[in-house]
Amino acid sequence: MNKLKLRSLLESFFMEDIGDQDMTTDLIFTDNTRGEIVFLAKDNGIFCGEEIIHTGFQLLNSEIQTVVLVKDGTPIEKGQQIARVSGNISDLLKGERVVLNLIQRMSGIATLTHKAVQTLNSDFTKICDTRKTTPGLRMLEKYAVRCGGGYNHRFGLYDGVMIKDNHISFAGSIRHAVETVRKQVGHMVKVEVEVETEDQTIEAVQAGVDVIMFDNRTPAEIKELIKLVPPEIITEASGGIQLSNLANYRDTGVNYISLGFLTHSYQALDISVKVLWEKGEE
Repeated sequence: MNKLKLRSLLESFFMEDIGDQDMTTDLIFTDNTRGEIVFLAKDNGIFCGEEIIHTGFQLLNSEIQTVVLVKDGTPIEKGQQIARVSGNISDLLKGERVVLNLIQRMSGIATLTHKAVQTLNSDFTKICDTRKTTPGLRMLEKYAVRCGGGYNHRFGLYDGVMIKDNHISFAGSIRHAVETVRKQVGHMVKVEVEVETEDQTIEAVQAGVDVIMFDNRTPAEIKELIKLVPPEIITEASGGIQLSNLANYRDTGVNYISLGFLTHSYQALDISVKVLWEKGEE
């Protein structure tokens, strides 16, 4: 995870929430009294967000001490302490909600990804994400997928060529789209093409693509189409795949299964913040 980008994101998130002041906190706490809070798991899952806790509170006050008790990607249980943070009470109260919102969501994604990996239960086929992420949170959400045992697809439109059905329609054919791209990109850029039919699969193979994605195909259809693809071309399945039918794709032979629901239909993991010691208890 890019720490410079993380700092920039957290700064904008704190600005959105705090604005000119935390009216409630600033009116109640006018001195530099210290306190300590603890992050508690209220459900079982996979934790993700170490650096959010460290960097977030450090941005508010460099004297805040953060101790994260579990590593990213680690299973946590209901009632378990995740982190302890001590420092100026005012800064703790200003930072807790933004930090909590992020680690709940990232842990929810990591937990769902872990469940998907377990459900697929394959030593060959890997689970990966898509671009169906929350605007502004893609780096964090894709990091959470990795913490859950998944892999990342391209991060954006800028770091890989993916020729989809609408590109093909406008371009006229897979071959024309691929040839046009190949004339302009370097050897480090992979070209992926989305296919639905036998003819499209053959055309993509003949065009020399690097990755073929079988779009909205059943496991039985994929098993037939993949026979047309030489082993040097990476294969992917996507579309219409949910946790409920994921295991059906275990033996299709594809290298990757990309799942949009990992980052758009997850449930935030229930985590709370409690006061561990208050003013005057040191």
